[in-house]
Amino acid sequence: MNCKMLLAIVSAGIAAAACSSGAPPSAPATSDAQQIQESNLPVPLQVPAGNKLELSLDGSGVQIYQCAKGAWSLLEPAATLSDHGKPVGLHFKGPIWVSTVDGSEVGAAPVATVNQNGAVPELLLKANQTQGEGTFSRVTYVQRLRTQGGVAPSGTCPDGAQQALPYTAVYRFWMASG
Repeated sequence: MNCKMLLAIVSAGIAAAACSSGAPPSAPATSDAQQIQESNLPVPLQVPAGNKLELSLDGSGVQIYQCAKGAWSLLEPAATLSDHGKPVGLHFKGPIWVSTVDGSEVGAAPVATVNQNGAVPELLLKANQTQGEGTFSRVTYVQRLRTQGGVAPSGTCPDGAQQALPYTAVYRFWMASG
């Protein structure tokens, strides 16, 4: 699937969520790397020594949930990544992040989770695959911080039902130093 097709899918998912679930949460106050001090984060979310912060982006989109056996579970995220308001990437099932600028991508697996009240958890993820050359080709760790919204629906549900719930987060991308 190419980036233009993914952007159309993500945009459609965000629009559908905004129409069915109210307006998406407001964007994080700032994604500026200097505004988030690594030492102020819970220890499980801190990136190991030997890595340096390369990029901090605002994420805005939906967490899509599906009902199976009467319970909601996460199906996939669908989000746009922006740098000071300019869309530069996409985030989707995997989890995978892809640059719409150069086509590079990174996939990662969760290392640590810190639950948030009224929002999807904050995460530390370790890269387990990269593709292409560019923005995401050398990423070693990804942090999802300052999450707002996106929490799974509560209660029982009819099997096969889906619901997309708006969320925002700051995504920070780290690379090995040296």
